[in-house]
Amino acid sequence: MTTTRPGPRARLTGGLLLWYGVLGGAVAWAVHVLVAWGLDELACAAGSERVSAVPLGPAVGLAVVVPALATAGSLAVAALVWRRTAGAQSAGAEDRAFARSRMLAVVGIWLNLLFLTIIVLGGVAVLVLPPCQS
Repeated sequence: MTTTRPGPRARLTGGLLLWYGVLGGAVAWAVHVLVAWGLDELACAAGSERVSAVPLGPAVGLAVVVPALATAGSLAVAALVWRRTAGAQSAGAEDRAFARSRMLAVVGIWLNLLFLTIIVLGGVAVLVLPPCQS
């Protein structure tokens, strides 16, 4: 049984997807914090519950849903990498690259679960608490 090594383009794509699976949730959380809390502060500074004629609720909701979807996608990629490296490992391919990818996928799964929880709970806090406390 011969195994073929992936080409450079496949390795680049796989590497980028792996890093998206590991770091996607962290980047999405950073975007969520900057946008959701920034919109809340802008509305408070303006003394209204609107940001550029958009009600604060839907604007913040969008700033929660988009990063949550990006984190869920990152979680799915990490789970896919974890499953694919398990199949390669059980087939007898004891390669350090597979072991490293599998370990990064496990880290990505746990990190993305954590960041998805933080994004959802942060969005609930922004939507439930009143925007301006005098």
